[in-house]
Amino acid sequence: MTSVLRTSQSQSPLILRTLSGEATTPPPLWMMRQAGRYLPEYRALRAEAGSFLDLCYTPRLATEVTLQPIRRFGFDAAILFSDILVVPHALGQELWFAEGEGPRLAPVTTAADLAQLREDLDPDRIGAVLETVAQVRAILPRETALLGFCGAPWTVATYMVAGRGTPDQAPALDLAARDPQLFKAIIDRLVGQSTRYLVSQLQAGADAVQIFDSWAGALIGDEALYRRWCLEPISRIVSGVRAEVPDAKIIGFPKGSGRFYPLFAEESGVDAVGLDQGLGLDDARAVQAIRPVQGNLDPEVLLSGGDGLDRAIDAILEALGGRPHIFNLGHGILPQTPIQHVERLVKRVRGGLG
Repeated sequence: MTSVLRTSQSQSPLILRTLSGEATTPPPLWMMRQAGRYLPEYRALRAEAGSFLDLCYTPRLATEVTLQPIRRFGFDAAILFSDILVVPHALGQELWFAEGEGPRLAPVTTAADLAQLREDLDPDRIGAVLETVAQVRAILPRETALLGFCGAPWTVATYMVAGRGTPDQAPALDLAARDPQLFKAIIDRLVGQSTRYLVSQLQAGADAVQIFDSWAGALIGDEALYRRWCLEPISRIVSGVRAEVPDAKIIGFPKGSGRFYPLFAEESGVDAVGLDQGLGLDDARAVQAIRPVQGNLDPEVLLSGGDGLDRAIDAILEALGGRPHIFNLGHGILPQTPIQHVERLVKRVRGGLG
């Protein structure tokens, strides 16, 4: 594998310029889940670690995984290798990953369940993640941004309540309707501790952070629910982070927000809004008129490759060029994606493939 890790220390990260409102050509480029199973070097380290959580909590291994896609593709940002469920795990909720089935947690569905959790994050578990942040930042060239992240309270709460991912988030929606006081207490715990977690990542060396609300789309049928469980908690985190790190750069990714993307852009306080592939480019431009945007190539199109990939890339660049834009996928890269397709994407976005 040829390394494309750059070594110049003279440039400010391109993504930070975009997050400050500057339009650049070409735009900065990174991909959600860019460190993952589509890379053979990742699969080798995953086997060495023994378990997914051991991989997340071993700074030497998590640092290497974070750097792998930067070495291979030269992306403009590395994103910390970890998981959104580190926060409930650090609060004391039992967490394990079932092979081929995803995360499993001991469900929190009663006030007694919540009372069993910590009020703050376990410093040993979080300390391992922060050590990874510091190690990665020490190795990355200055022009390559390091992104930290957390899960948004709504999305993390859906896993905490159901004990697993569900297709419609019905368990969380049901608890929020039956016992809004308990559900609010879960959200409040997550707001406070996610704020602390992001501040700690920024202090450890992250250049910017992203808040992933992967299940925001489950709330778009009711604006009041969307505001209460998606928009307001994220806004509180943004305000809390900026109270301690006033110049913090924050990306919000409320996947599936559809008609509420402009509302999110107006009221959340984030510096940029991540857009999923379900949002049309005309609507994406409307959001971009409010805030810088990130996205939104369909991961399935990247998987397919070929001329269809070229056309999709060109359409995004044409629609969103001239205003602040971070090129990214509309969600995470699919594990079966050929590496050659990612190489093609990088070349085309950067103007090297006509």
